[in-house]
Amino acid sequence: MQEQKQRILRSLRLPLKFMAVMWGVFMVEVIFDLDFGAYGVFPREVLGLRGILFAPLVHDNFQHLISNSAPMFVLSFIIMYFYRRVAFRSIMMIYLLTGFAVWLFARKVFHIGASGVVYGLLSFVFWSGIFRRSLKSIILALIVTVLYSGYLGGILPNQEGISWESHLLGALVGVFTAYWYKEEIEADEKAQPPSWEGENSEASFFLNRDVFDKTKAEREAE
Repeated sequence: MQEQKQRILRSLRLPLKFMAVMWGVFMVEVIFDLDFGAYGVFPREVLGLRGILFAPLVHDNFQHLISNSAPMFVLSFIIMYFYRRVAFRSIMMIYLLTGFAVWLFARKVFHIGASGVVYGLLSFVFWSGIFRRSLKSIILALIVTVLYSGYLGGILPNQEGISWESHLLGALVGVFTAYWYKEEIEADEKAQPPSWEGENSEASFFLNRDVFDKTKAEREAE
């Protein structure tokens, strides 16, 4: 029980830190009447490259912040808890590659908010179930499908006031990341041998299990 508690606490660290930074940035904007929108990703302009780091931390209003906070927290916790071997690397890859993809391919406007990263995390959890095919990963894929099925419409183009490119490109980055790390499986994803095939299983058989694979001369020699 103590070990499980420690694992939960460790898995909460990164999601809580990210929430603290997101909310801290927003509170600074509100308190000092600032606008950090210019720190978003502005495609194919050198100055817009800084948005790869800063855009997911900047939100237009309170509703925008709330809508991204809950899924960001839940999905990053799921990855930190269930995919510990690749969790930090996966989240950082999704964070950075999503911003870079938006800089390369999106419309020339400022793109802000963590929604692209959210779509990347969601896609990562779902496609990990497809690529890994372990019982755990499949169950997690089904859970996020039920919880966030409504997000599918967010990747459709020409939605006013929404960076649908961030959503679509984030989702594609999530697929790529899930595929990239699909071989780095967790200990609980490894196939376990049947219970009847323990180290001393030969003792429970009247004949050696390979007896019919041997020649008559080999059996007589034994």
